[in-house]
Amino acid sequence: MKAEAVYFHQDYLHVPDGAELYYQVTGDGEPGVVLCDGLGCDGFAWKYLAPSLSRHHRVLRWHYRGHGRSGIPEDRERIGMLYTCDDLQRVMDAAGMERAVLFGHSMGVQVALEFHRRYASRVQGLVLLCGSYGNPLDTFHDSTVLKKMFPTLRRVVERFPEQSARLIHAALRTELTVQLAITLEMNRERIARNDLAPYFEHLARMDPVVFVRTLDSLSEHSAWDHLLHVDVPSLVVAGERDKFTPVWLSRKMASRIPDAELVLIPEGTHTAPLEAPGLVEVRVERFLRERLGMPSTASSLDGGARNSTRAASRE
Repeated sequence: MKAEAVYFHQDYLHVPDGAELYYQVTGDGEPGVVLCDGLGCDGFAWKYLAPSLSRHHRVLRWHYRGHGRSGIPEDRERIGMLYTCDDLQRVMDAAGMERAVLFGHSMGVQVALEFHRRYASRVQGLVLLCGSYGNPLDTFHDSTVLKKMFPTLRRVVERFPEQSARLIHAALRTELTVQLAITLEMNRERIARNDLAPYFEHLARMDPVVFVRTLDSLSEHSAWDHLLHVDVPSLVVAGERDKFTPVWLSRKMASRIPDAELVLIPEGTHTAPLEAPGLVEVRVERFLRERLGMPSTASSLDGGARNSTRAASRE
């Protein structure tokens, strides 16, 4: 049987300060879904979940300023959370999405929460994966070491941008870096090298000044005070072995958001959507169906993937 064609459109949106934002829309079905990436990412974390969602939903994927195919504004000081939220509103307008369910991975969790604070009428639900509600440098690896080091790192990058770029790009393109990341930060038994490699390839091409300025904005941002005011169905997904955003952060966030659901991925890390794609897909599908009345997105999953939901913790 010939596979049914899936709608696909991609374009660039020019915003007033000169940034050129890339976005793409795949699939059809209302309400839509918006996928918000992590820092330094251009969509690698959605490799398995996006195709699943696009079977029944219109899925909007986009790149932040200076990420992926999106450009950098004329004034490079215009990098940060507030600009990101304004950009998302514009991209949703361009894609014809009045309201959507916001998915956020890593940094995208902060983006989704801050966007709800500022544009609540445009958010129908939240799916928050492997991320923090704010101030991520305070909790990275359950330590403040990176927070203390970051001001110096930023000064070096800002003062020597070209030299920093050459050094970072060279380091990130080595196989040793990929293997160290898999060994130290991910679940080697579950993550495939080809699933993680695109992240390093993108990061190696990224302007390091944009990276540190985006991270600086994240480090100062918190949506903790807003969590009690989240008034849409919310699902928090966490990896039990996540070192970037330790699991206690997800527990704390889910307990503060009214009526939020928490799903823990056994042995999952910061890349849980890639390590346990079937499990994440089934739990997301259940949330969309039961909490938002959306059609099933997991009809093609085999029984093994469905049964694997029993291994997840629900709180």
